[in-house]
Amino acid sequence: MPELPEVQAHAERLTADFAGQRLRRFQAITFTALKTAIPAPDAAYREPLVEIGRRGKYLLARFAPVTFVVHLMQGGRLLVDAKQTAKPRGAQARFVFEGDGSALLLTEQGTERRAGVWCVPTAEALTIAPLDRLGPEADRIEPDELAARFAERSMRLHGFLRDQRAIAGVGRRLANEVCHRAKLSPFAMTGKLGLDGATAVVTAIRDAVAEGLQYERSRDDMSSSKDRPGRVHHRAGEPCPVCGDTVRAVEYSGYTVNYCPTCQTGGKVLADNTTSKFLK
Repeated sequence: MPELPEVQAHAERLTADFAGQRLRRFQAITFTALKTAIPAPDAAYREPLVEIGRRGKYLLARFAPVTFVVHLMQGGRLLVDAKQTAKPRGAQARFVFEGDGSALLLTEQGTERRAGVWCVPTAEALTIAPLDRLGPEADRIEPDELAARFAERSMRLHGFLRDQRAIAGVGRRLANEVCHRAKLSPFAMTGKLGLDGATAVVTAIRDAVAEGLQYERSRDDMSSSKDRPGRVHHRAGEPCPVCGDTVRAVEYSGYTVNYCPTCQTGGKVLADNTTSKFLK
C-alpha cells in the first residue's frame, strides 16, 4: 500500500499537472467507488482544481466547494487516463476535466476492491469522516506528543506505527524501516519506551520519510513496493547494511515484520508466530 512518501510525491505531481483545470464530471464506475451521497460531486463541476493534497495515506482533490478524498488501498492508483475507454481494467472512478478533456482514473488491481472516493465539504474536510479519525501526521509529530500517545496505548511498536488512529501515514514498509533505524524491537511495548524511545522513533520516522520522498520525487510516477528504498523491508536473508547480521522475518497472514537481531533485539531472534516472544 502506498505510504506517506509515495502519496505525498504523487500529490505534488498531480497538482503540477492538473491544478487550475475545471472539472467537467466525476464518474463512479463501480457501485462502491463513491462512499458518500451528500454533497453531490456535481458541486465541483466547472470549478477549478485548487490542488491535490494529502492527509495520512489519502489524496485530497480540493475544489472550493467540495473535496474528493481518495484512498488508494492496497493496489490502487490515481492515473492520467489518456485513452478514457468505457471499461478500463480495474477502474473504480474517473475525473474528467474541461478544455482538452484530460482525465484521472482511479484504479485498483487488488481483489478486495476497497479503493474509494468520499465527496465532502472543503471547509469541513479534515474534521469529518474519513479524515476525522486520523492521528497526527507521522513526519510532524514531536517526541513529547508521541511519548504521551505511547503511554496512553501500550501495544507492540510495529502495530502502533501502522495504526492510522495513532499516527497517520505509516504502513508496513515504513514501520519496518522506522523500528530498524530507531534500534528498537518491532515487538517493544510502547508503554515502556518513554520520551527517549519516542525521540528515537521520531528521528527514525523523519529520516525514513525523507529518504522515501527523495526517491519518489525523482520519479515520473509512483513506485512499486519492491522498488522503494529500505534497509530491512522485504530483505529477509540479506545482510543488514548497518551491522552485517542477517535480516529476519516474522510472517503474519497479511504482512511481514522484517528486523535485524543485532541492531534491534540484542541478538535474539523473534519467534515466527504471534504468541511467543522469542525463540530460546
